[in-house]
Amino acid sequence: MKLIILGGGFGGLRLARNLSNKPGFEITLIDKFNFHQFQPLFYQVATAGLDASNISFPLRKVFHNSKNISFRMAEVQQIVADKNKVVTSIGDFEYDALVIATGADTNFFGNQNLMNHAMPMKSTLEALQLRYKLLQNFETAITTKDEQTLQQLMNIVVVGGGPTGVELSGAIADMKKYVLPKDYPELDFTQMKIYLLEGTGKTLSNMSEKSSAESQRYLENLGVTVLTNALLQDYDGEKITLKDGKTIATKMVIWAAGIKGNVPQGIDKDLIARGNRIKIDRQCKVTGSNNIFAIGDVAYMEEPAWPNGHPQVAPVATQMADMIANNLRSIEMKSNKKALTEFVYHDKGSMATVGRNLAVVDIPKPKLHFKGFFAWMIWMGLHLMLILGVKNRFFVFSNWLYNYFTYDQNLRLIFKEVDKKKVEQTNS
Repeated sequence: MKLIILGGGFGGLRLARNLSNKPGFEITLIDKFNFHQFQPLFYQVATAGLDASNISFPLRKVFHNSKNISFRMAEVQQIVADKNKVVTSIGDFEYDALVIATGADTNFFGNQNLMNHAMPMKSTLEALQLRYKLLQNFETAITTKDEQTLQQLMNIVVVGGGPTGVELSGAIADMKKYVLPKDYPELDFTQMKIYLLEGTGKTLSNMSEKSSAESQRYLENLGVTVLTNALLQDYDGEKITLKDGKTIATKMVIWAAGIKGNVPQGIDKDLIARGNRIKIDRQCKVTGSNNIFAIGDVAYMEEPAWPNGHPQVAPVATQMADMIANNLRSIEMKSNKKALTEFVYHDKGSMATVGRNLAVVDIPKPKLHFKGFFAWMIWMGLHLMLILGVKNRFFVFSNWLYNYFTYDQNLRLIFKEVDKKKVEQTNS
């Protein structure tokens, strides 16, 4: 079976590893990056807590011992379903079965001003760009004489009160408390304002009431101004305007308020559900297809317990990958002894960290809730286990240990793009 997997995220990588060295499969994994990105820790890269290499792992290295898996770094341009072909930036690939695991990207909901001025954080590169702008704003603030411009540079607005927004706000608040006053003694950080805007009535709305209330209380204790039922209407690069007419002066808006599936060209528009996700059946087959599957953030499946689709989180993608791996093996072996498995999502819980020694954890079965330092330790332990590679785990743990005892991060580096013309002039 010629199997093509589009995307090396949690789902795509899990599927490829499950079928590694399994007889009967010739697998091609295609991704626009040559590395796997550990998305839950993007915010720590953005706030100088971790280096980008700590949460990234080369995809080719994953499959050093796999005899049936090839990796190709390419942009997917189109899926030609009637010809069982994927068109990419490096050529065409034919398949017997195709799995779309392209994940999701930032959803600005069509607001062009937000696209132009707000900072997204859905890739390692975007997390690094966010870090550079965050630090560069303080460098600029040192020499700024105009009070209004100074306040704009020191105000930070995070839009979206989900796990990403909560974790990022808390990390920036920790930087304000422990790091930035030492780096920039010329600035008065009592004037720095951190805002978290959430369109619903509470933060972490997908978690328990306790977690929502505790996360907001933790953030407010850290000095974050949490504004619930606050809908952002526009942002021009210097101030945001809310639906109720209120404005906040800022040159730094971080957008964590929405995601949309990365649907490749060639998928029928009638198969696209809310959130730009591909409609699939209970076996993860794209509606109307027998050999095209979709998993993870890009897939939309309804099951009795999840009538509005599954949450766009890593466990959904990995559980779908496990099921598809078993089903594909049954198909490849032409086994008629048992019916193909239908997907049932097993929610093992959710968690979010808010700041130093602060986190919330919800476990549905048995129904348990943890908060504070113990929850923070659970959060760190689980994320450490999920990171790919022993070396990466070691460096992440070392950084966390160093940060914890020194109250400092040592990765506050601003890399600027090299002016090629100046380099050429210097060389000549």
